Amino acid sequence: MSVHPGTLSTGSLQDDIAALFAPAVSVALTDPAAEHDAPFAEEETTLARANDKRRREFRAGRTAAREAMQEMGLPPLAIPADETRAPVWPEPVTGSITHNETLCIAVIAERRNVPGIGVDIEEATPLDPELFPDICTLPERAWLSLQTEETRGMLAKLIFSAKECAYKCQFPLSRTFLEFHDLEITADLETGQFEATYLRSVPGFERGARLYGRYMVTRGQIITAITAEQHPTRAAQRRRVSWW
Repeated sequence: MSVHPGTLSTGSLQDDIAALFAPAVSVALTDPAAEHDAPFAEEETTLARANDKRRREFRAGRTAAREAMQEMGLPPLAIPADETRAPVWPEPVTGSITHNETLCIAVIAERRNVPGIGVDIEEATPLDPELFPDICTLPERAWLSLQTEETRGMLAKLIFSAKECAYKCQFPLSRTFLEFHDLEITADLETGQFEATYLRSVPGFERGARLYGRYMVTRGQIITAITAEQHPTRAAQRRRVSWW
């Protein structure tokens, strides 16, 4: 699987991730296994029944988000979770948080400039072929069948990550839970770009509307990134990338 050209040129993982987004987006990283401060009581109520691992991951995500806010010149703000466990972003920002066992990423932008944003990180290991039908649409599976056997599982994991990323981007806008087959991913392996196309309409996004993202594979991780456009309900007149 190729990596988007230029994303690994800085030597800094934080800068590499920031290069996936528009300049208006602030990025921060933390260690999800480390202990972080918990300055806001309204956040801690979310963790009343959480185990130690979940508590550390939650605090690592909020710490990263506040570090990203600080880079934007904003004071530290509380980021509680709602009944769906999604972050409740304070005015004037929107954001996204993701983590795995070794890395937590938070991305933040001003809501007036970026209506929605998504980031996802997954281990760069092949997706179990038994999961392909659950995760991938028929066209996605047809595309995977054209790839070499050695890369097929990794590309399926990319599709999984891109759908997770798109879901995180759109949820604050649509407030709609999506199934994996509600989105279809088209990846361009030469440029490190992908599209997530809606296969059904939800509030704020018509059927056929697209979110445009970028990805990279680095340091054993797949990282996907989406910045929603100002008018996400408008389906593009032509695809920006193609499978074929």
